Parts: sequence; C-alpha cells; structure tokens
Amino acid sequence: MNIKSKITVGFLALLGLLIILGSYAHYTVQQLDSRSRSVLQDNFYSVQLGQDMLVALDEAEAQPTSPEGLPRFHYLLSREAGNVTEPGERPVVDSLTRSLAQLSVANNAAALAQLRQLTHRMVQLNMQAVARKDVQANRAAGRAGRYLLTFIVLSIVVALGFVLSIPEAAVSGLHKLTASMAHAAQGDFTASIPVESRDEFGQVASSFNQLLVQVNDARTSNLAGLMTERNRVTSIVQTLDEALLLLDENQRILVANPPACALLELPESEVVGADADDLAARSPLMQQLLAVVRAPASQRKAAVPLALMQRGEELHYRLMVHDAVSFNAPLDKMEFVGTILALHNVSDFKRLDQTKSNFLATVSHELKTPLSTINFHLKLLQNLRVGPLNAEQQQIVESLKQENQRLLKLTHSLLDVSKLESGVIPLNLRTTAVAELLAYATDPIQLQLAPKHLTLEIDLPPDLPPVLADREKTAWVLLNLLANAVRYSPEAGRITVSAARAIGGEAVEVRVQDRGPGIEPEYQEHIFQRFAQAPDAVSTAQDGSGLGLSISHEFITTQGGLLGVHSAPGAGSTFFFTLPLAT
Repeated sequence: MNIKSKITVGFLALLGLLIILGSYAHYTVQQLDSRSRSVLQDNFYSVQLGQDMLVALDEAEAQPTSPEGLPRFHYLLSREAGNVTEPGERPVVDSLTRSLAQLSVANNAAALAQLRQLTHRMVQLNMQAVARKDVQANRAAGRAGRYLLTFIVLSIVVALGFVLSIPEAAVSGLHKLTASMAHAAQGDFTASIPVESRDEFGQVASSFNQLLVQVNDARTSNLAGLMTERNRVTSIVQTLDEALLLLDENQRILVANPPACALLELPESEVVGADADDLAARSPLMQQLLAVVRAPASQRKAAVPLALMQRGEELHYRLMVHDAVSFNAPLDKMEFVGTILALHNVSDFKRLDQTKSNFLATVSHELKTPLSTINFHLKLLQNLRVGPLNAEQQQIVESLKQENQRLLKLTHSLLDVSKLESGVIPLNLRTTAVAELLAYATDPIQLQLAPKHLTLEIDLPPDLPPVLADREKTAWVLLNLLANAVRYSPEAGRITVSAARAIGGEAVEVRVQDRGPGIEPEYQEHIFQRFAQAPDAVSTAQDGSGLGLSISHEFITTQGGLLGVHSAPGAGSTFFFTLPLAT
C-alpha cells in the first residue's frame, strides 16, 4: 500500500470512529430522553390526577352539596381512565368507577372512604412505577456511560495508533533521504537508501539510488579528467623557464614552479599552501610581489621591472600580474578567484639594451663632433669672405645645412635617451611656481608663431599652488609640446596653454591644446614610444625624430607625474602632464 492510501485509510478510520461514537452517543441520549418523557407522561401525570382526585374527595366530604366535589372527581377519574399504563392499574380504575356510581345513588361516608382508599391505591401504583423506572433508567444510563467510555478509549487508542504510525511512515523515508543527501553533499555517494517498500518513498529511494550511482560515475569520470588536466597543467608549469606563482582569493599560494621557489630561496613544500603574508616575512622578494598585487588595479602597471641579486649577479625580471576571474553560474556574475604572477627573466635583453644604449651613446658622441664641424664649414661656405656662391650653390648649401641640423638634433636626442636609460641625468627637484614654468617655456616659442600667424593663449588661475619639479626638464617638456603644437597647427590657428589642479587635488595638470588634424585612437598609446609617430604626423612634419615625446614621458614619469593625450581626428589634440604639489 502506498503512502497516500495509508493516509487516506487512516483518515477514513478516524472519520468512521467519530461517526460511530457520535451515533451511539446520540442513540443513548435519545433513549434516556424517551424514558424520561415516558415517566413524565405516564406515571407523574397519573400521580397528579390522583392528588387532584383526593382534593376533590376532601371538598365533597366537607360540602356534600358543593358543585366542585364529586363532579370534579368524576372528571379527573375519566382522565385517569384514559392514562392507564401500569399492571394492576386498570382494576383499580374500574373499582373507582363502580364506587363512584354507588356514591351517586347513596351518598354515605363508607363510599367516600372506599373512593379515597382506591385513589391512594392508584397513586401508590404509579409511584412504585416511577421508582422502578428510575432504577431502570439509572442502570441504562450507567451501562450506556460504560459502553460509551469503553468506545471512547478504544477510539483514542486506535487514533493514537494512526497518529503515531502514519506520520512516521510518511516522515521516516524523508529522514533517510535527508541523511543520504547529507552524505552526498559531503562527497560520499555510497550512502544509498534501502528500498524496503513499493510505495512512493520506495520509488523515490530507488530513483535516488540510481542518481547516486550516475553522479558517482560522473564524479569519478570528471575527477579523472580533472586529474589528467591538472597533471598536464602541472607538468607544463613545472617545465616553464618563467617563475610562476598562483594565489587564491585569500592570497594563499596554490602553485609555485621550481624557478619561483628558487627565486624565493625556499623549498616547494614550504611555499605551496603557505599564506602570502607569512611567506613575505621570510622572503624579501615576496614582499615586493605583494606590494604590486595589493596596489589598486588602476595604478598597477602591465609589466613591473624587478632587479634581484643572485649569487653576486644582478638579474632583471619583468613581473606580469593578472587577476583571474571566473563566471559563477548560480549567482550569474563574474567573481575574482585569484592572482597569477609571472616573472620573466629579461637579463639578457637588459644586457642587449644596455649594449644598444652604449652603442647609441658612443655613436651619437662620435657623430656630434664631425656634424658640428660640417655645420661650421657650411657656414663658412655661406660667408662671402670665402668666396661668392651662385644661387644654385647657395640653395644646395642651405639644404645641406638643414639636413645637418636635423642630424645634430637627432644626435642630441639620442644622447638624452642614452643618458635617461643609464640613469645619469640627475633631477633637480625644487618648489617651482607653474607661472614660472610657463614663462620659461613660452618665451622661446614666440618666434615660431609668427611664420604661421599663430596665436598663443595662456589660461592660468591666480591661486594655483606651486609644484615640486625640475624646472629645466619640465620646461623642456612644455617647450617640446608647444613646438609640436606649432608644427601641426593650421595657418592662423590658436594654441592654448592652461593649468589647473588635477582631480583629487594632489597634483597640478598642465595642458597644451592645438587645433591640428588630431590623432587616431589606435595610435595615441604608441606616440610616447621611441621613434614612433602617427601616420598623419609623418606626412605633416618631416623634421621630427619621434624621440621628443619619449624623452618628455621619461622626464615627467621620473618626477612622479603622468603624460598623456586627449585627441580625436579632425578635432585637434590636447597633451597634458601632471606634477605633484610641493608639500
């Protein structure tokens, strides 16, 4: 029998017990009520009539001529004759009738006494009947009470049996299912549910056991696949030349390959599973890595250079930090799951770069002297004391002089680049007024405005605080930005130089705005690299070397500032740089 049928049978049984108990109680009450009515109607009425008959006899005896005496007795006797209910009552009533007839013929005391005696006999018979019926009624009520109490007790016992058995039968299966699901939630898929019946729970238990088998098979298969993938990934990670660290969302080390452990100078067993803070207390390198990891994402560089000393040799690494995110399907959102740290050894590239820088510095230095000599001799050729030149010769010498000037300018730029890379250019940081910087840079540019009829506008708030900067290097950056603005501005254009406190209030932002052709978005990040120029800039300005913005970027970032550009094709460009306040 299924659980639904058990519950239905239980409720029907309780309903049947309730109907039987109510019916029997109703029947018993009706029987007692019927008997009480019978007593009232049959016996008490006869007793009342006998009492009234005795009163009528008393009146007839006291006043023989009274109309209320014998006639009333005769009326009451006729009523009693119609209410004869007890054995022996009919002969008494007949005797009363005959005695009343004799009294009507001869009214004497003996006849009245006979009537009185018979009337008492009638009353006594009914009183005895009342007493007998009362005893019977009490017995019947007691018996009915006992039967009813017995039936109530039996009904309670049966109801308790249903109450204790049916819910338990319905809930016991759920308890087993809950226990099995708890084991499954903890990864134990072997705790199946015993199938002890064919009811609904037996079907659920059978289906759940099949589900456990399938889940366990799928889990085993997935675990095997995951272990295979994990071993494959571990093998790849272990064989990488780059040092690799994987931190979870709580900054605990999950993966550390041998190069990473070698850099940390700790065995793998002490690195994997350790807390990053605990590891940082034992490894200076981990302190540097954590400082980069915990920096705000907006301030974190794509690649951070690190210099480490190992076995007396300075090694250079490039640190790449990636935040790992994963899609959480139940929450329908992306969640941060960890951080990947990759340390790439760039020592060879650093040495090659240093060799390149030395080569550039040597070549630039070696070229500077002959180029200066050539420039001097070209000036001598233009001197009339050496000899006159015709117009064509003068044009050739002027062209050679311009190209020589470009080579000299490029040579100076290359020398600046090599000095920046070697770090030999010191910065003279001091408190400087922004107005002083602008005046130092805008005065030399005035002569370059006239040929193109350009207008230079300066927008400088009077309450601008001073900055901490190298005046010469910063003025060189500003002069370079103004020179580029002059170079790319159209005829009779307008150049605007402005300054204001940057967002956050910890720096001053200086802006140079032109109305030139603008820069495509895909080129805006590359123009600050060495020898890089936008395609339109190459065709517009043939005398640029592509090093000015690179040197300007180095000058500004070395002072703790930021150099950038806002531009759109056809809408001009606004180059800006920030300098920290002098606090």
